[in-house]
Amino acid sequence: MSESKIKPATGKLGILTPGLGAVSTTFMIGTKAVIRGLGHPVGSLTQMGHIRLGKRTDNRNPKIKDFVPLANLEDIEFGGWDLFEDSCYEVAKRNHVLFPGLIEDVREDISDIKPMKAVFDPKYVSRLSGTYVKEGKTKMDLAKQLM
Repeated sequence: MSESKIKPATGKLGILTPGLGAVSTTFMIGTKAVIRGLGHPVGSLTQMGHIRLGKRTDNRNPKIKDFVPLANLEDIEFGGWDLFEDSCYEVAKRNHVLFPGLIEDVREDISDIKPMKAVFDPKYVSRLSGTYVKEGKTKMDLAKQLM
């Protein structure tokens, strides 16, 4: 069996989220806060998790991020789609999920994160009315706009 070689991660890593609501903005702001040294990546397997190499008695347990060639947090670029045009900063302020001080601490990093128009059909989500949506005659037309 041949040994596989994993190339080092280089360049930017784009992460796109379906929706720019409370969950995705918390993820984005948390990442930006960690980069600025304002918090720890609690819950992040890639940043805090360890991998055991060999037997338990070998005591070789490096962090996953030090063993696998992953992109650096600083190389992550966020984007996504949403039914509304508000930026990550505007959504985070309105949703009151995070401390206002933290949002302000990373404002410079998140104000430019703005969604792309979403594909949306109100037949499937009757209580929601999107104003920032793609238009197409068929679902395939809409899907092609995402490709």
